[in-house]
Amino acid sequence: MNLTAAKPLLLGTAFCLGVSAFAQADTIRFAHVDPDDWQTSKKGAAAQMFKHIVEGETEHTVDIYPAASLGDEDELVQQAMDGTTQVVMVSGAMSSVCPAAGVLDIPYMFESPLVAWEVLDGDFGDQLAEHCRAQTGLRTLGYGETGVRHFTNSVREIRTPADMEGLKFRVQDIPLYVEMVEGLGGEPTPIAWSELPTALSTGVVDGQENPVGTIYNNNLHELQEYMTLDGHIYAADFLVINDTYFNSLSEADQAVLRRAGVIAGAMGRSIQQFTTAQGLKAVQDEGMQVYRPSPDELEQFREQAQPPVIDWLTEDLGDEAEWIERLQEAVAAATE
Repeated sequence: MNLTAAKPLLLGTAFCLGVSAFAQADTIRFAHVDPDDWQTSKKGAAAQMFKHIVEGETEHTVDIYPAASLGDEDELVQQAMDGTTQVVMVSGAMSSVCPAAGVLDIPYMFESPLVAWEVLDGDFGDQLAEHCRAQTGLRTLGYGETGVRHFTNSVREIRTPADMEGLKFRVQDIPLYVEMVEGLGGEPTPIAWSELPTALSTGVVDGQENPVGTIYNNNLHELQEYMTLDGHIYAADFLVINDTYFNSLSEADQAVLRRAGVIAGAMGRSIQQFTTAQGLKAVQDEGMQVYRPSPDELEQFREQAQPPVIDWLTEDLGDEAEWIERLQEAVAAATE
């Protein structure tokens, strides 16, 4: 064999082997707490989108663990920080490890999901992502949406905060939610999600608050007569990856994962918007009375709910309280 002629072939073979070794196949674990069905589950849809993009454009395999099969959101966040699960999609649990993320839950901050998307997909979202990455070692690949939350109850129609006086509302065991309902004149009652149907049917609480899709898909509208579309909280999903693992990937694979995260977040938003539209019509068709407050009425809700929550957040965040003002400025710019 002519070694001179063979040299380019040998070099080419060595290069191919080097690339293969560098970009060898790997398995990415992706976990969330929602159902796997992409047509009804925002996290399920996002995970499926992420999986198809990554598997189609890299040598990696994505194994999805839905429906809290690996634990609740707090456990999933810890697994991602430890690196035992590479990618997770969570909502409220993000603020437990990156407190600044909690500013997104300030009530009546976003007048519509469109404003929230503008804020999260812009400079504020980038800055928050980098801040959380530095604190937690979790890189935000994309923002999804877990829904806009509304009040329901079985006693009377709620048009203004005055109508909430004396009503007991189930809330998550989160101080921010307790402060919000108290500020509006209601009586907040922290109850586990699994116990909510029984609490509503037995009168332990008069009402609750959740996104429309969650209310309909869990048949809560059958236990409640009234819904008020006040949109008090826009709840975002964080699609995050262990940063050490991310940095171990080739630049080409990193680019694919970045793009997959953004598209997956958009997919989750789309499914959430679909289930909201579908659920809103369905609950009304099945007899629920739905009221949409006027701008003046919404301003009453905002004026009563925001101050106590912002006061609590300011104290809770301490040196990081500047994120409240940052968000307010970003929302004002996006609203304009």
